[in-house]
Amino acid sequence: MKHFSMIRGFQLADFFTLGNAACGALMVFFAAAFIGTQSTHTFLLAALMAPIAFVFDVLDGRIARWRHQSSSLGRELDSLADVISFGLGPATLAYAAGLRGGWDVAILVYFVCCGVSRLARYNVTAETLSAGAAKVPYFEGTPIPTSVVLVAVLALAAFQGRLGDDLWFGAAELGPWTLHPLSLMFALSGSLMISKTLRIPKL
Repeated sequence: MKHFSMIRGFQLADFFTLGNAACGALMVFFAAAFIGTQSTHTFLLAALMAPIAFVFDVLDGRIARWRHQSSSLGRELDSLADVISFGLGPATLAYAAGLRGGWDVAILVYFVCCGVSRLARYNVTAETLSAGAAKVPYFEGTPIPTSVVLVAVLALAAFQGRLGDDLWFGAAELGPWTLHPLSLMFALSGSLMISKTLRIPKL
C-alpha cells in the first residue's frame, strides 16, 4: 500500500480539512447542476455545503490544537480547502444564481483572487503574528469563511424565488456589460479580506 503512504501520514485534523474541501467541491457540482435543472432544492443543497464546510473548518483547527498536531502541512491543506469552499464555491453559486453579467463575472473573479491572496498572506505571516503562541491573536482582513454570509444571502434569495431575472435590485447596463448590484456584496467581501489595516481578533 505504498501508493497511500502520504494519506497514512495525515493527522486526524487533516481528514476534517479534507471534509471541508469535499463540501466545497460538492457546492460547485450542485451549483452547476442547478444551472441545468433550475431546481431550487438543488440550489439550496449547494448553499448548505457552505455551513457544513465551515463546521469542518472550525473542527480541524480545534482538533489540531487539542492533539498538539499543528503543522505546516495542515495549514497548507486548510488554505487550499478554504479556497474551494469559501472562494470558488460561493462564486460559482453566485454565477448559477444569475450574476452572469460581464461586470458580475469580473467581480466574482476579483472575489476569488482576493480570497487566494488573503490565505497566502495569512500563511506567510502566521508564524510572525503568533510570536511563538499556539495560534495567531488576530486576522489581518476578514477571514475567507465569512463568505458563508454571502451564501446565506443567495440561499434566502432562492427561497424567495428571486434568482435569475428576478434577482434583488435588478440589473443595470454599464458600458458594454451588465451589472447586477447584488454582486457588489462580493466586491465588498473581497476588499475586506485583503485589508491590511482591518484586524479581527481570532477566537
